[in-house]
Amino acid sequence: MTDPLFEAPPDPAAEDGGPAFAPLAARLAPRDLADFSGQEHILGEGKLLRRAIEADTLKSAVFFGPPGSGKTALARYIASRANAKTFDLNAVMAGVADLKKIIEFSRGLGAGLAQRQRVLLVLDEIHHFNRTQQDVLLPSVEKGEIILIGMTTENPFFYINQALLSRFIVVEFKQLATEHLSAIFDRALTAGAGLKDLNPSVTPEAKNYLVENSSGDARRLLNALELAVITTKPGTDGRRVIDESVARESIQRRSLRYDRSSDEHYDHISAFIKSMRGSDPDAATYWLAKMLEAGEDPRFVARRILICASEDVGNANPMALMLAQSAFSAAEVLGMPEARIILAQAAIYVACSPKSNAAYLAVSAAQAEVREGAERAVPLHLRDASKDGKALGHGQGYKYPHDFKGHYVKQEYMPEPRTFYSPTEQGFEAEIAKRLKRLRGEK
Repeated sequence: MTDPLFEAPPDPAAEDGGPAFAPLAARLAPRDLADFSGQEHILGEGKLLRRAIEADTLKSAVFFGPPGSGKTALARYIASRANAKTFDLNAVMAGVADLKKIIEFSRGLGAGLAQRQRVLLVLDEIHHFNRTQQDVLLPSVEKGEIILIGMTTENPFFYINQALLSRFIVVEFKQLATEHLSAIFDRALTAGAGLKDLNPSVTPEAKNYLVENSSGDARRLLNALELAVITTKPGTDGRRVIDESVARESIQRRSLRYDRSSDEHYDHISAFIKSMRGSDPDAATYWLAKMLEAGEDPRFVARRILICASEDVGNANPMALMLAQSAFSAAEVLGMPEARIILAQAAIYVACSPKSNAAYLAVSAAQAEVREGAERAVPLHLRDASKDGKALGHGQGYKYPHDFKGHYVKQEYMPEPRTFYSPTEQGFEAEIAKRLKRLRGEK
């Protein structure tokens, strides 16, 4: 019985574009580098990756980027052109036993007459492999027994161990832009392997709707287009008219690229915080809405507003922290969907507030002094005089500020004093700066 692992994978460059029953995205797999839309930063004329592919000298690599950006299509194009025995696996279903079979096969080739032939392993969803599975591949990749092309939607620097990653060329794929999706759309309607034989007639409004709601994902676009065409009956003239209403039914709700367990989680919260810090209430509201729409925990978002209110607004507007704390409590009590209003109010308030990170810088500098500077003991006059402390001289000589004019008196509060807090001229902190200068006798 033939081991399915050793059966030849489908050739995306086949003249008929693949089996007629294959999805449109599979039938339109690029037959040439010129057929790729987007990724000019890696596939443009003269780029390193393109030169390596054309010369069939590509070494092990990992392709990472958003869904539908061309990672699998490029990997299979490379496989179809390489002078190599190709294995196509998905890390979700493959195990160590499968990897060992391929490694043994590659070693057999190296010892046999066909030693000039290489072994290429195309491994989708490589981030699902655990450390043990990755370690199985390491010696063979290092020796060149196997050329490995791994594909993932996740950041490989987080999910692939450093020893294996150091043997890879790391290639980042970008989300496809509108013009790239538009070109793919047009090709689907005109290519022989596409939908041409079904005689589709797509209105500009329908095309724009499908392109704009594909979230930069070519596979999602083509799946929706194919569904729209094959489910639309031809008219008396034989044309299948796809208008915006059909397009809306075909793609339904826009797909949000956001996963609470992936890099997107951290990228979006980072964009949210930086938008508040950068005083852009509109951007902050957008990222907030996207996270909540994708099912993010509102308490996670509320905690970040709290942090920003203190770290980035601080004493420039002390009310920001109070409002953020109130928003956190209210969101916890209300839950979704009403919590979105509370969080939006707090995020907009923080974004629109004057900014100061002086408190953050002060505590960071003070911590550095504690770790690395001179160790300071508490002066006797500041020590606790309760219980037996007074007999030891604790509290002796302490001046109670409220007994003095202006409720202030100059005295030592820290040996070898250093300045950690330098208030800015932003918002209320400008008033704090004036008061400190006055108390210190500065002009």
